[in-house]
Amino acid sequence: MPPTQHKDYYGLLGVKKTATPEEIRKAFRKLARKYHPDVNPGDKKSEEKFKEISEANDILSDEKKRKIYDQFGFYSDQIDPAAAEAAARSGRGSHSAQQEGAPFDFGGFDFSEEAPGAASGGQGWGNFRDIFSGMFSRDRAAQAEGPQPGTDLEYQVNVDFWTAIRGGVARPEIQRQEVCVTCHGRSTMGGTQTCPECHGTGQVTQMGGRMKFNIQCPRCGGTGKVQNPCPTCHGEGVLYRTEPLEFRIKPGTRDGQRIRLAGKGNAGLHGGAPGDLYLIIRTGTHPVFTRTGDDIHLTLPVTVSEAALGGRIDVPTIDGRAQLRIPPGTQSGQKLRMRERGVPSATKEGTRGDEIVTVEVAVPQVRDERSREILKEFAKLNPEDPRESIWAKV
Repeated sequence: MPPTQHKDYYGLLGVKKTATPEEIRKAFRKLARKYHPDVNPGDKKSEEKFKEISEANDILSDEKKRKIYDQFGFYSDQIDPAAAEAAARSGRGSHSAQQEGAPFDFGGFDFSEEAPGAASGGQGWGNFRDIFSGMFSRDRAAQAEGPQPGTDLEYQVNVDFWTAIRGGVARPEIQRQEVCVTCHGRSTMGGTQTCPECHGTGQVTQMGGRMKFNIQCPRCGGTGKVQNPCPTCHGEGVLYRTEPLEFRIKPGTRDGQRIRLAGKGNAGLHGGAPGDLYLIIRTGTHPVFTRTGDDIHLTLPVTVSEAALGGRIDVPTIDGRAQLRIPPGTQSGQKLRMRERGVPSATKEGTRGDEIVTVEVAVPQVRDERSREILKEFAKLNPEDPRESIWAKV
């Protein structure tokens, strides 16, 4: 990763400097869903924001990188973690100290290429060498040649109500990175050119608070030359490709269920393993049934006589018609359970949920005098006041 100038990675993710790795992970995932290019196609600002939070997550989610960033206020691949710890113990290079305005003591330090102190072990330079020895020893160009694993992908897949219950096949289109067919993931095609970052000098300037370093160029490893980038992938080593994907939906799959497809994420570089693909299932709704977990809920109208006298009535279920016993005196809003009439479980083979029927007593429309007389007679024979319990509590 190229050296970064002072960026507030904690601020980008909206977390405190004392945030735990889990808090950082959750903050990044929340922002990633908001700014991902797939969610905001063509939106350059969202794309840039996504790159920034990805960079912040890359640094803060890695314990060693975070330690370097916290100590110096920036991160570079060429800073040795051991040097960061040495700097912390010596009290130099502290990012928090810089923010508080504590000055650095440069007395006795000679920053020229032929520093006398370097040869003689003079005052100041020896300490400086001890603190930062090995800081710039890693060759980034050589490191980039090593295998780099591909990143994971996460996609939302919408399936209809019945497919989630009975199972089926989903065919979403996935955009993923694949290894470039021209350079086979190497990013280069042979031949060299002047390094565009250091302009052939082999060194770049790195700012660290009030300290200024001339360091080995991280792009060319100090050689001043880089290999020509692949003309097909422009040096990325991968190409974006949209491809159809087919996978089976198990019967009983729930809304929000996460399915992992190993090796179906973005391709790795230089022989690195591909990432994984995670599919988040979103199930559709139904005009009659409502699903909660493996249970099916249904609101069922019944007549006054059915509710008062009881009996058996036909009820729709996900398997077709079934009979439900209505107890005498059933009230509107009462819930009746039909055992194992719900959804087959996708995780516990041989088990299934229930169907919960909420009774809704349908009050009849009185359209003739005979019905009116019958209801009046019924009221005389049953003088109970259904509001009596309410008045007793007032």
